[in-house]
Amino acid sequence: MKMRFDFNNPNIASRKYHQNKIGFAKKCIAALFAAMLCTAALFPQTRDDPDTNLPEIDGDFFEAETIDPALQHNFTIIVPVHEYDLNPHTASYSSESQILSSLYEGLFSYDPVTLEPKNALAVHYRISRSKKRWTFTLRKNAKFSDGSPITAQDVCDAWLDLLAEPRAPYSSMLDIIEGAAAYRNGKGKRDAVGIRALSDTTLVVELASPAGYLPRVLCHSAFVVCKKDTNVSSGAFSMERNANGEMILIKNNNYWDAKHTYLERITIVQSDDADENAFLFNTGSADWIAGNVTVQKLLDKDCARINAEFATEYLFFKCRKKSVWNNPDLRAALLEAVPWDELRSQAFVKAPTLVYPINGYPQVEGFTYTDPDEAASLMADAKKKAGIPQDKRLPLVIGIPDTDYMKKQADILAGAWKTLGVDVSIQTSPIKNYLESIPSWDADLFSYTWIGDFADPLAFLELFRSASTLNVARWKNAEYDKLLGEAALYTGDERTKLLARAEQLLLDSGEVLPISHPVSLNVIDLETTGGWSSNAFDIHPFKCLYKKRKTAPLPNIVSR
Repeated sequence: MKMRFDFNNPNIASRKYHQNKIGFAKKCIAALFAAMLCTAALFPQTRDDPDTNLPEIDGDFFEAETIDPALQHNFTIIVPVHEYDLNPHTASYSSESQILSSLYEGLFSYDPVTLEPKNALAVHYRISRSKKRWTFTLRKNAKFSDGSPITAQDVCDAWLDLLAEPRAPYSSMLDIIEGAAAYRNGKGKRDAVGIRALSDTTLVVELASPAGYLPRVLCHSAFVVCKKDTNVSSGAFSMERNANGEMILIKNNNYWDAKHTYLERITIVQSDDADENAFLFNTGSADWIAGNVTVQKLLDKDCARINAEFATEYLFFKCRKKSVWNNPDLRAALLEAVPWDELRSQAFVKAPTLVYPINGYPQVEGFTYTDPDEAASLMADAKKKAGIPQDKRLPLVIGIPDTDYMKKQADILAGAWKTLGVDVSIQTSPIKNYLESIPSWDADLFSYTWIGDFADPLAFLELFRSASTLNVARWKNAEYDKLLGEAALYTGDERTKLLARAEQLLLDSGEVLPISHPVSLNVIDLETTGGWSSNAFDIHPFKCLYKKRKTAPLPNIVSR
């Protein structure tokens, strides 16, 4: 939800923080597109079995050799410099989610490779005939780091506290639960929310409408089990220290799967010095770089892992009171004039639509061509319909982070729209403050990059649902909301058709300008690190990681 530097375009601000990836070699483009082709197949359609036992995550999933305990004393990760919010309820950056998923655990976790839901605190669940009552069975040996048991009531309390938190970005994802939206908005009671514990290990959730994708949503770190005391964790690790740009995580020996958590300690260092980070990796002082790095200075460039992300970079209109750009006809005229090829010239993977292409999702008509004459005709018609004089020039303010890339993007739009009688002014903000400033910023058009939080089209479409806490655009459309509501009643093709119709409506309204699908870059040597796999969320569970000896070290590299 916060700022992010995208590897496609290092100066894009995004809802979810990533990092500035420097020095991408052109020889990797072929590998990138191969990754893109594979990514769509990662996400099969949601299953809706009435009685479900999901596979569990444990270290044996990756383990291909005997784990040497002598190597597991410390694992060092370099991450971008950033003020990390480690409250699961208010955090929103992807880099925060990576850490939070190691400190806390919910009912489900992401499969490290496929991103499908895997049993975590839940060992079993059942869905009623109505598809609205879900009964979860929790594992009996689950404990917090202080040794106290994790119960179904702890799950209830954590979720209800999330709904009660006004700064929680993901709380509206629980609106599918009976009474959750009313309680979240201060119009309902806590005990009226459809979440209750029948016993220490039995949790019942009553949904307002069917939602077969619920396990996918619950993989996210916002829905973990946590206590108000942040010193107590429920995940594989606990926070020992967090100060001066360094975090130290230690293994939680009370964790239910401590047997398959191999690393004893993880040191997370914040650094934006790309050259220094490359040096630390070359000398073995860093095991994984998830932040800035000069790829050209890596001694073993094969350690640079490039992967497609389940993400989209786009621009969006913020609906403001009495703004002329709330008019969809005027927005449609603007989009007809956008020089899409020029706007996407720096994109490795161009994005004509908002939703990342998912296996089985119907094709949606996006934006691929420019027609200035048609744009002028649409603008004239829109002005006439709105009672705006034809010779009246319309002001439009673009709010962007203060980066060269975004300034160029804004200049392209300003030039394209000038002939339509639109006078564009550009306002900037320091990138570290950019997204936090959007709600109070009196501008019309903003930049975003969004990584889907679960493998479903709704991960993108939820951003524009009227009642969503993720809807920073403030766009509201009753037909759009209705389509999302109807989609919840179905599974398979019927559901995805309704979701595709909703996306088409969103695009046709001129609300978003999709630009690209980003890629991620991590630097890690898989000959010395096990349990790490590239995936489309760029989320890598720390509990799966382990160190191993490198059998054939490359020349000039110092092994640890």
